[in-house]
Amino acid sequence: MEQLPERRLQGTWVQTERSAHEAWMNLIAKSPVGAQIMHALTARLGDHNAVVISQVALAKIIGRSERAVRTALSVLKADNWIEVRQLGNAATVNAYIVNDRVAWTGKRDGIRYSLFSAAVVVSEEEQPDRDSLGQQAALRRIPDLLPGEMQLPSGEGLPPVSQPILEGMEPDLPARQRSYDPQTGKRLD
Repeated sequence: MEQLPERRLQGTWVQTERSAHEAWMNLIAKSPVGAQIMHALTARLGDHNAVVISQVALAKIIGRSERAVRTALSVLKADNWIEVRQLGNAATVNAYIVNDRVAWTGKRDGIRYSLFSAAVVVSEEEQPDRDSLGQQAALRRIPDLLPGEMQLPSGEGLPPVSQPILEGMEPDLPARQRSYDPQTGKRLD
């Protein structure tokens, strides 16, 4: 069975160029809100320098109006501080990709613009089901198998009743081979 890649624990280290700090100083004079947004995005960078966040949530984080955020984002985009990828029909939720000559996490050569993963920031106030948050039923999970374990299907199964399993012909059920402790991230084998 193919093993999952080793789980990496997300760090808090972000790297910046010294020259980027000088440019950031000039950005503070040109667009103070833009400089705030750059700090907010940089503090949330993922492996591919992208953060998915709504303009409403971004405005709340930096304590500014949505209009001020939109104006500042235009400056950041025009001056090549960020690249913006729109999600859905409305331009209010975007993936903001921070220019890797300004700030980055991990290896610089690992940054991809066409396919990327992102830190997703979700505001409780923007959720239509905000009154029931934390009370939802648990999602279905594929069970984890520890090293040396195997699946043993049991029970009646879902209707309609199917033919009983023939000994030695047990189905291969979906499962993930866990090679790490989910609490500590350390390898088990």
